[in-house]
Amino acid sequence: MNHMIYLDNAATSYHKPKCVLETLAYHTRNSSANAGRGGHDASVRASSLLMEARETAADFFGISDPLRIVFGQNTTMALNLGISGLIQDGDHVVISSMEHNSVSRTVAARENVEYTVVMANEQGYLNPFDVDRAIRTNTALIVINHASNVTGSVQDIRSIGKIAEKHNIPLLVDAAQSAGCIPIDVEQMNISLLAFAGHKCLMGPLGTGGLYVREDIPIRPVLFGGTGSMSESLSMPEFLPDALEAGTVNAPAFAALASGIRFVERHQSEIRQKETYLTQRLLHGLLNLDSVTVYGSPLQQNRVGVVSFTIDGRDPAECSNILNQKNHIAVRAGLHCAALAHQTIGTIQGGTVRASVGFFNKPSDIDALLLAVKHLC
Repeated sequence: MNHMIYLDNAATSYHKPKCVLETLAYHTRNSSANAGRGGHDASVRASSLLMEARETAADFFGISDPLRIVFGQNTTMALNLGISGLIQDGDHVVISSMEHNSVSRTVAARENVEYTVVMANEQGYLNPFDVDRAIRTNTALIVINHASNVTGSVQDIRSIGKIAEKHNIPLLVDAAQSAGCIPIDVEQMNISLLAFAGHKCLMGPLGTGGLYVREDIPIRPVLFGGTGSMSESLSMPEFLPDALEAGTVNAPAFAALASGIRFVERHQSEIRQKETYLTQRLLHGLLNLDSVTVYGSPLQQNRVGVVSFTIDGRDPAECSNILNQKNHIAVRAGLHCAALAHQTIGTIQGGTVRASVGFFNKPSDIDALLLAVKHLC
């Protein structure tokens, strides 16, 4: 089998640290009981793993109470919970034009809820003042994508957080592409709700993610079932995480996520430095090709390692297929589940080719992609 060059880290981090794989394997063998569903040692051990994972994530995001973190399968579930569990009929929601479909579809699905899309510029950046101007008297929620999965643009969450605080409106941040790449402190940034992926920059396994809910935010359950607590009641428990975390939680996977977070903490400056260098190398190479259009900022500052581009006269899907079949390079083409973002940058018709770097990529991976793109040109 030919060696694959994996440049689709915005979808998920394919290469995981050794500690994550070892933790997942060990606890799959030894700690696969149902957490909180029994008093026997195996169940108690699984519960301890989940609590340790919550504490690890809480420390990483500046969260004082780890029980305010609700675990789920991915950022999509977290965003659905944060939006659908908070807004009600007659409410107004402010979102940005860089949102993933996990946000835009969830908001649009509510027939009796209005929403305003705040437009970013062609490079994918929001003006926080435009968010302020979009707020109405019935605005119940602001949802902002921290780092775009299309352009890599990073929004000024701190300024938007101050606006939300001024109007006393909850701020939900989609940190799918930023958690693990960019420092996040929910208190300093005034983030009321934080949706994060465990399987991307945090290096955890697939099927891991979560939602932080600040103490003063009244989220209603959207999933009902067993929690191992208050089983005599036909209503969900009122305390977190049980109120929002129905069903069996994959304790071995979240133990592995905790290992991933600790790995990221130990290597945070190295990770950021390497991903910055690789992104600069990729941007510089693409911008020097006459037939290539690069979207988003041409500079590395204020962006993550996500680079979208098109080649004159070539369909992005065709380019991606050739890169895969001929060059064994894994990238992603199309609209990346973010139609609003592609409308913003003018690529809604065919989308783009997206290359996204990760900590385990090498400069030779970037050079191989650039050579292959040059041949496509």
